[in-house]
Amino acid sequence: MVAPHEPEFDQAYKEIISSVEDSKLFNAHPELRRVLPIISIPERVLQFRVTWEDDQGNCRVNTGYRVQFNSALGPYKGGLRFHPSVNLSILKFLGFEQIFKNALTGLPMGGGKGGSDFDPKGKSDSEIRRFSQAFMRQLFRYIGPQTDVPAGDIGVTGFVVNAMFGEYKRLRDEYSGVLTGKHMLTGGSNVRPEATGFGVVYYVCHMIQYASKSTKGITGKRVAISGSGNVAQYAALKCMELGAVVKSLSDSKGALIATSPEGLTPDVIYKIQELKEKRLAITDSLELTNKHKFIAGARPWTHVGEVDIALPCATQNEVSGEEAEALIKAGCRFVAEGSNMGSSAEAVEVFEKSRANGKGCWLAPGKAANAGGVAVSGLEMAQNAQFSTWSHSEVDGRLADIMNSIFTQSTDAASKYCESGSNNLPSLFDGANLAGFIRVARAMEAIADWW
Repeated sequence: MVAPHEPEFDQAYKEIISSVEDSKLFNAHPELRRVLPIISIPERVLQFRVTWEDDQGNCRVNTGYRVQFNSALGPYKGGLRFHPSVNLSILKFLGFEQIFKNALTGLPMGGGKGGSDFDPKGKSDSEIRRFSQAFMRQLFRYIGPQTDVPAGDIGVTGFVVNAMFGEYKRLRDEYSGVLTGKHMLTGGSNVRPEATGFGVVYYVCHMIQYASKSTKGITGKRVAISGSGNVAQYAALKCMELGAVVKSLSDSKGALIATSPEGLTPDVIYKIQELKEKRLAITDSLELTNKHKFIAGARPWTHVGEVDIALPCATQNEVSGEEAEALIKAGCRFVAEGSNMGSSAEAVEVFEKSRANGKGCWLAPGKAANAGGVAVSGLEMAQNAQFSTWSHSEVDGRLADIMNSIFTQSTDAASKYCESGSNNLPSLFDGANLAGFIRVARAMEAIADWW
């Protein structure tokens, strides 16, 4: 089922298996066990050559992929990632996670993921556009608004989505909601850029309220954030808006740590947005590195000092077991993953053990905490189908409702099928896995999707 050379997919698969096998689910519903060996195999894996021309007129070649994992609940839905690290193991892990994440939103979306080993860094806008168009010339045969609806991910910005959408429109001679994350003038949705970051913060506010019975939420809490892309930026801005103190951000070159008690400020985020639009690093701004502490080659977790909340928003396995221990010692009580599988298997074990003992962090996995992005993508699909545009407040309200529903599904499933810790906090990690699995398994059962 899982190849030995696919470590990321192996980790994601084992997380689901451990949650369902170690729970009471199959005692109550033994008929759902038959889904396990089927749901772990993608319905279709596409791999193709992408040839494009650089600014010097040289022919360049990259590999493109689309993993169409499960369509029991709706069209395949999941992002495209352009990064040199992209391979089938990473895309299968992301697509597998996407199945259950999309299920938790309650919207009619299956799970998929795709991308290429193309690296946008160091490329001109013209080169990125030519590559994006060439990529779509290979992918367009296999996608459509009722079949597979890709979106953006790491390296796939709004600029890239728009280039691909324009190429699809030319190739198909049709104007349809085949991609999400589009420009507002071409069928995009309000709140889509902010959705993942905002959703993570909405989710962690529910965690705080549940655990402490406090209505203050995130106000006054000290927050460590990793990453500096779209998710991290809007998570930081929402934290600031709600009165939290943001102590860090990071990128591939190192961690930016706030030097004042007030933490980072919105102007820092706006500066980082400018840098990232130009595909530059934090270290390319002396303004930022002189004003705050920058630690080269580091992640923020062991450098931020005392914190209440950690939001990993960069990439997979970005919190190690040792860093998880350090966060707990620094006072961290809530971890919500803005990235997919942001905590390593060792970190998950540390967090879950501390929760069960009533002494440490309460972990929210990415498939629950960062589902806001794909939720608003689903809302964009609905708007496209209606040829309508909903207001910012309407979309934001629906996003908040969906994140509330995902939190409730996670706690309900964990309370029903798992043992609670000594402080009566249910496992959000197991609860999200169980709630997502049950919904997909029931859909597969309804349409006999195992024959």
